[in-house]
Amino acid sequence: MDNQDYSPHPFEPKQNELPPKSNYDFVLDRRKFFKLTGGGLIVAFVLKDLLSFDSKTPLSENSSISGVESWIHIGEDGTVSVYTGKVEVGQNIRTSLSQIVAEELMVPVMSIKMIMGDTDLVPFDAGTFGSRTTPQMGTQLRKAAATARQALVDMAAKKWNTTPTGLRTENGMVVNTATNAKTNYGALTKGEKLMITISDNVPVIAAKDWKVAGRSLPKVDQRNFITGKHIYVSDMKLPGMLYGKVLRAPSYGAKLIDADLAQAKNIPGVIVVKDGDFIGVAASDIKTATKAIQSINAKWEEKKEHPSNSNIFEYLLKNPAGESSGRNSGQTNGDVERGLTEADFKHAAAYNIHYIAHVPLEPRAAVAEWANEKLTVWTGTQRPFGVQEELADTFRLDKKKVRVIMPDTGSGYGGKHSGETAIEAARLAKEANKPVKVVWTREEEFVWAYFRPGGVIEVQAGVNKNGIVNAWKFINYNSGGAGLDTQYKVATKQVAHVRSNTPLRQGSYRGLAATANVFARECHMDDLARLIKMDPLEFRIKNLDDNRFIAVLQAVAKNFGWNASKTPGHGYGIAGGFEKGGYVGTCAEVKINGDKEVKVVRVTQAFECGAIINPHHLEHQVMGCIVQALGGALFEAVEFANGKIINAALSAYKVPRFSDMPKIEIVLIDRKDLPSTGAGEASIIGIAPAIRNAIVDATGKALNTLPMLPNGMLA
Repeated sequence: MDNQDYSPHPFEPKQNELPPKSNYDFVLDRRKFFKLTGGGLIVAFVLKDLLSFDSKTPLSENSSISGVESWIHIGEDGTVSVYTGKVEVGQNIRTSLSQIVAEELMVPVMSIKMIMGDTDLVPFDAGTFGSRTTPQMGTQLRKAAATARQALVDMAAKKWNTTPTGLRTENGMVVNTATNAKTNYGALTKGEKLMITISDNVPVIAAKDWKVAGRSLPKVDQRNFITGKHIYVSDMKLPGMLYGKVLRAPSYGAKLIDADLAQAKNIPGVIVVKDGDFIGVAASDIKTATKAIQSINAKWEEKKEHPSNSNIFEYLLKNPAGESSGRNSGQTNGDVERGLTEADFKHAAAYNIHYIAHVPLEPRAAVAEWANEKLTVWTGTQRPFGVQEELADTFRLDKKKVRVIMPDTGSGYGGKHSGETAIEAARLAKEANKPVKVVWTREEEFVWAYFRPGGVIEVQAGVNKNGIVNAWKFINYNSGGAGLDTQYKVATKQVAHVRSNTPLRQGSYRGLAATANVFARECHMDDLARLIKMDPLEFRIKNLDDNRFIAVLQAVAKNFGWNASKTPGHGYGIAGGFEKGGYVGTCAEVKINGDKEVKVVRVTQAFECGAIINPHHLEHQVMGCIVQALGGALFEAVEFANGKIINAALSAYKVPRFSDMPKIEIVLIDRKDLPSTGAGEASIIGIAPAIRNAIVDATGKALNTLPMLPNGMLA
């Protein structure tokens, strides 16, 4: 995770604060794995690169450090159940993980059932973030499946009194090549569990030999999503369920002085809950609940002074919280000040990044039910086990008495790590003694969710007349440390992330701070190239020794026609980078209408993330990143003043529309010689700097603030 501030929103009552920041660093302690019921084949392993074990927490009697528990379960009917704490937030990971297991087990994808994000059924997992599902969970499930396949072959060899070398697996069966005898996996297990340790050295099928993985298979259960049959949390309805609403403060930092609850309590069927600063209501329908919450006469003490987005950059610079620590905090190599002094050319600039909102299709939602001294919560979260811990801490429960279930949620983009809605629903359900559903309104989602951090990035660089960068000073204030270090080779450098006292609650966002850091870096590199009158592509390659980075830049330039003749009145820009294992090269073309109106007319992006598991779904991931990046590059910004969010509605907060879409070309580079990495984030980082550099090419004006064109016009 990025070293960002996960402080609670100033509006938020104390009881609803996020857990301590250490919980958001995802340094994992030992967790109890849950026993699965039912007969079948079970294979287990330890996520050695994810888990660190703490002797304070005992292991389950059915678990051990050696890697025994339930990840893959082959039923007697041949159904393969795969258990993972990863969740589906629209990235189609259910499909790609199914393909990975199907490939190694040699079974049809349709025979695989993914059980995801249920804390009672799946092994502990930190969460779905950081593009880690494919490289970590995918790799481990591949090993588990390969080990299971070997075990099945050994069982068949014993059954037929032969050696495993004469047997092969296909279509969910073991085949004796000498006799052509066949037996399916279910018949071999006979409903018995197979307990086995997964070896890191188990042979897996090479990507060049894939038959199921590497293909564009349809999304699993896609018909349910297309027809609306799939039930999201916001669709759920349990018997006797009530609908909840929560009282919100009027401005940042407001303190509740008093609240008259009489009118709300007098509404028939309404349950009112006051727990410290938390006030909420539950009723049989949302209209009555809304009426009840609006009837509460609350008195607040509001802060008199607040920063606003008009002075936020000055505020962040003047209110540091100290330099960050950790792997994303920065580093210094050589004497950068001397390098700047000795450079033939120098360039300094500041890049400003506004806060932006996640704007998920489905706002936060949760259904909570207390039964038999156990709390069960259904909620759309990227971290089911993290929410389980928040609930256990809030209600002082053993985590075994808290179950969090995550049905697929309508997108997250890093914005659904925390469990605010789950806690709210659980508070109300406990008092009501009935299930309660809380669904945030769109306005609540805009105001109460955390934002992508704003920030200021100050860059100084020196370059020699031969095109070699010899000094690089890069200081990021507040927006975060992901993607902080330069990917270009420089003789001397200083990079640092300095935390600021943020006025808004902030946290993860797709790509974390890499979007901001790559924007500043790639804009600055372009300006250096122009300073010495060198082609921006040539300049970048001259300062790179990473062949994968060079390859995506060359691929995008070729497909874009970087060296082709240019249209008058148009500008052309290039940018690139890598983040979380993904390499991206981006080119953009803009058209200047008149003197001020800017239109992005074309974007080409080359992307490489190792061996591709599902090309069609990867293309969707890249497309999603491009569309989302256009918003942050051009016009998305949270507006706030006097302690309030001003544009807390889709009518006021613009996200990309069809009319904003340029022509988009995506070039996927399939490196079957390299491990598969995550693909949900890296593609977002190249869009903003490529567009900015194209605008400079067309107009000579350097737009160093994101968003660049809040009104679609040059300032």
